[in-house]
Amino acid sequence: MHDLRQIRDNPAAFDAALARRGLEPLAAAILAQDEERRALSTRLQEANARRNEASKLIGQAMGKGDKETAEALKAEVADLKTTMPALEEAERAAGKALDDRLAAIPNLPADDVPEGADEHDNVESARWGTPRVFDFTPLEHADMGPALGMDFETAAKMSGARFTFLRGQMARLNRALAQFMLDKQTAENGYTECNVPLLVKDEAMFGTGQLPKFFEDQFGTTDGRWLIPTSEVSLTNSVREQIVDDLTAPLRLTALTPCFRAEAGAAGRDTRGFIRQHQFEKVELVSICRPEDAQAEHAHMVASAESILQALELPYRKVLLCTGDMGFGARRTFDLEVWLPGQNAYREISSISWCGDFQARRMNARYRAENGKPAFVHTLNGSGLAVGRTLVAVLENYQQADGSVIVPSALAPYMGGIERLTPA
Repeated sequence: MHDLRQIRDNPAAFDAALARRGLEPLAAAILAQDEERRALSTRLQEANARRNEASKLIGQAMGKGDKETAEALKAEVADLKTTMPALEEAERAAGKALDDRLAAIPNLPADDVPEGADEHDNVESARWGTPRVFDFTPLEHADMGPALGMDFETAAKMSGARFTFLRGQMARLNRALAQFMLDKQTAENGYTECNVPLLVKDEAMFGTGQLPKFFEDQFGTTDGRWLIPTSEVSLTNSVREQIVDDLTAPLRLTALTPCFRAEAGAAGRDTRGFIRQHQFEKVELVSICRPEDAQAEHAHMVASAESILQALELPYRKVLLCTGDMGFGARRTFDLEVWLPGQNAYREISSISWCGDFQARRMNARYRAENGKPAFVHTLNGSGLAVGRTLVAVLENYQQADGSVIVPSALAPYMGGIERLTPA
């Protein structure tokens, strides 16, 4: 959500930031709606004040025996009582229309975000690791996975496309990855592990920006709840409608959860394999902090996600997203893209975003500033990491010519003595 005061104070700057997002100017239309709402509010206040004043004058007129004046005042009060409900409804409708417009506008990009139309305009900022040189042609995980316990057919029979049934050693490796990620984020990177609801109400999805814009990408229930697309929703909303008294240190939260996405906007993309699923697991990172701490916290969160890839010795690159490829709620986003030798390409495995006070305004999440006054927090979120995509990266990077997969040494404590996945 955007700050109306800032739009009023500098509409040109607001429109310029929207232009970087590829959007038409909106400040004039927003301010016109705001003026209409404020005018209606003023009329309503004046009508209410006049009704109260006239009611008092009726008693005074009756006390003086001035029945004619009293009857005129009674008629005026009756007329106001008749017209005010319509005025109240008009004010509510104007306010809702303005709120709906503001809710549909994406966050404004930070000044250092490169301009661009799509992923081709993103800027690579770093690489880590050297892709392995194979003495055989590496396979994609979708081709080698079934022999190792990655069962696409069984899942498709019971659930349809974009679901996977993991068996035996493959399921163990998936669990090991998730536990390893949680342990590293909590023990080394300062995050507090949480166990969160998977079903949330409209308000929670609105707070983090999934609703109303991305309605078609979500799975809803028959009782008006939503399956979370990421635990960002639950973790970030843990401070909704609150004033955090002490935020001198960022509030860092993490959770491992199933995630559910309809993938309505991804038709035809990654239809093979384990890359893009309707149900998947992810270790999410969320930070709630003061505005002055946000830049350092963004760097910390990126480094926290990178630490997983480095520990698993998976080559990756870090990419700063351009204005046209950045998510709806982000001010700045770094993607980490892991090397997949089967595809001979880098693919996204984590997206880490600083959202400024965009989500905080939607949630009314504040902290007690040094001056004692409440101010909106800044929120950040990112994957630390997507478990399924990390599983894919391990399979493709550690595959052997005989179809087996060596387990990364960092996962040895979690694998119960299994050092290699072997094909059936």
